[in-house]
Amino acid sequence: MKVEAIVLAGAANRGKLSQVSDAAYEALIPVAGRPMVHYVVDALRQSAPVERIIVVGPKEALRALEEQDGVELVDAGESMVENLLRGVEHLRAQGFALVVTSDIPMLRPEAVEDFVRRCTERPADIYYSIVTRESNEAKYPGVARTYVRLKDGTFTGGNIAMVKPEVVHACRPMIEQAVAMRKNPLKLSRLLGFKFILKLLFNRLTLAEIEERVHTILGFKGVGVVSPYPEVGIDVDKPEDLELVERYLARR
Repeated sequence: MKVEAIVLAGAANRGKLSQVSDAAYEALIPVAGRPMVHYVVDALRQSAPVERIIVVGPKEALRALEEQDGVELVDAGESMVENLLRGVEHLRAQGFALVVTSDIPMLRPEAVEDFVRRCTERPADIYYSIVTRESNEAKYPGVARTYVRLKDGTFTGGNIAMVKPEVVHACRPMIEQAVAMRKNPLKLSRLLGFKFILKLLFNRLTLAEIEERVHTILGFKGVGVVSPYPEVGIDVDKPEDLELVERYLARR
């Protein structure tokens, strides 16, 4: 399967990372001497399924990326969802879009290829990457992540997804709510309903139940794709995250 990738690089640097970098955008924060987004674009360019990359962010500041084959820049909007929509509008093909955030500089080509391959194994409209706690802690002991304990295991969300463009347009209100709550699993579970909150609290909720409920609410089939590559979920949100990824990238 060939895909076009959308890199979301439009988040302003107004959070905790502003304590350690004066870069205007999080995507431009230097990691081991290079803007964070450059690592993500490199991984995508080296991935066999990715034939074109759309980077949604500050165009002038990202001009160096446009010099690379297969990379197009699109000016950022006011929110992550608006940036996603802008990326979707610039797709050329009718198939799936691979959506990636710019704050996962440890992303590797093999992780992208593995995710796309796993997506082809089940028919769906939305594929969302998840990583087990065991995978994370085995490779990156001590890494701080937000986990959800399900009956199937304990998972954290990844930062890559694959989606049909029509889903983004049809489900914009729900996507906006999910993005706003993405760091709080309990709040996120409210979108599914009271029964699901109780099941989550008592560790009785299964991944299959979540997938079925998402299908009922959205009218589109969504599935969680377990990635064996923790790098898809190790994002840089805080100074300690930046310190961690710089330490590991220095070993490559």
